[in-house]
Amino acid sequence: MKIIKPNRLQKGDVIGIISPASSPDDLTRIDTGVHYLETLGYRVEVGKHVGKIHGYLAGNDEERAEDIHAMFRNKYVKAIICIRGGYGTTRLIDKIDYRLIKSHPKILVGYSDITALQLAIFQKTGIITFAGPMLAVDFYNEVNPYTEDIFWTLLTSKKKIGRISFPEDEKLHDLVRGMTAGSIIGGNLAMICSLMGTPFFPSFRNRILLLEDTSEAPYRIDRMLNQLKLAKVFEHVKGVILGAFVDCNEQDPSKRTLTLGEVIDDYFGSLKIPVVYNFQHGHLKNNITVPIGLKIKLNASRGIIEYLEPACR
Repeated sequence: MKIIKPNRLQKGDVIGIISPASSPDDLTRIDTGVHYLETLGYRVEVGKHVGKIHGYLAGNDEERAEDIHAMFRNKYVKAIICIRGGYGTTRLIDKIDYRLIKSHPKILVGYSDITALQLAIFQKTGIITFAGPMLAVDFYNEVNPYTEDIFWTLLTSKKKIGRISFPEDEKLHDLVRGMTAGSIIGGNLAMICSLMGTPFFPSFRNRILLLEDTSEAPYRIDRMLNQLKLAKVFEHVKGVILGAFVDCNEQDPSKRTLTLGEVIDDYFGSLKIPVVYNFQHGHLKNNITVPIGLKIKLNASRGIIEYLEPACR
């Protein structure tokens, strides 16, 4: 597969705003996030259907897909940032015009439920997208300086970042020591599993797998990791990076349970490839942006992750 990089973002460029999954409970977050982008010197184009509510969805499927197509079709829009995750992105991926997207490669940013759209785009087009901060989640209030710095550096530079510096003295924990290199792919665990058996499930062969999730009990994490194991995903990848698994603990003290750590160790502790845990990516304030499809180096023995190339051209 030929990897396609989007053009870098420059001050004065137009950033499109879409909501492929759910709407925020507080719609004023959209205006606040738009104001943040404008104060940085960007112009903003808000999707026609942004702000709509259809149950737990941000409008019906046709409306949300229409906003995606409109942003990729608009020659003035250089980057597209999702408002939030939630639920609903998987309902769109068989309605997307991937030839349109491939002919107009652009920066696309989101994580969590947006993982489904990002992996589908990567599988169908080879375009690098960005698992990173979203408008009504990370940019509506006080913006985390660490998240902000690495995000804008990736989107605006033609230079590689190189070695990732972790925030607040956080360190990677090695589950399996060793060193490897390859393109990083993955994101939200539940979304990856939801694509299995579909034409939108990407190949993980010889790639480095990124996994994160939130608010899933250990037995549910167990179930999803077992699905990946049965599909032989762990046999195909060259390494594994485990991000944040926020609130993935059993909340009912009366229930018998394995700990999250025990589940993680069951699936990754005996692998013959490098595996690290505690990568600062996912549902947390210090959120490292990950370009899906970028070549990286993983040194689990020394707790080092290095981006080997620029994410944009």
